[in-house]
Amino acid sequence: MIEMTIESVRASPVNYQRVVILKEASGRYLPIWVGPAEADAIAVKLHEVVLPRPLTHDLLCSVIEDLGGALSFVVVCDLKDDTFYAKLAIQVDGRTLEVDARPSDAMALAVRTKSPIYVEESVLMKAGFIMDKESGKPVPVDVEGNKVALTEEELNRLSAFREFVNTLDMRDFE
Repeated sequence: MIEMTIESVRASPVNYQRVVILKEASGRYLPIWVGPAEADAIAVKLHEVVLPRPLTHDLLCSVIEDLGGALSFVVVCDLKDDTFYAKLAIQVDGRTLEVDARPSDAMALAVRTKSPIYVEESVLMKAGFIMDKESGKPVPVDVEGNKVALTEEELNRLSAFREFVNTLDMRDFE
């Protein structure tokens, strides 16, 4: 598992869908599409906006805490058919419970509890990228961070990701 942080929450200029950009310390990025409500829930907490009433994610944090649990971390654990999957690791009574979650909900909980966000290496291999300093374009990388060439089939499978990533401006990441 690779620890990542939320670099930003953005709206895609291609289709106005929301995307959370995760960043690894070594410079790899991972875009994850989220719904508008979840994007707002993440952004509100990242920007420390105080709301008059709790959001659903605030409620869930309270329920976990009131039941004697604590969110240890979240992990984006899989990517199948352009859909990301995540799990919550909740500590309760000396044991760890794994709970299936959408990545958007997992990240919204993580920012509220200041819990780490991890991504499985296999997910980064499928959809992660670095920004090439020479061309200013995103390029896929392998485990060691080396640029990799994708087959035509892999490129077609990741076309939705590529369309968004190709709209990114390198200056945004400096």
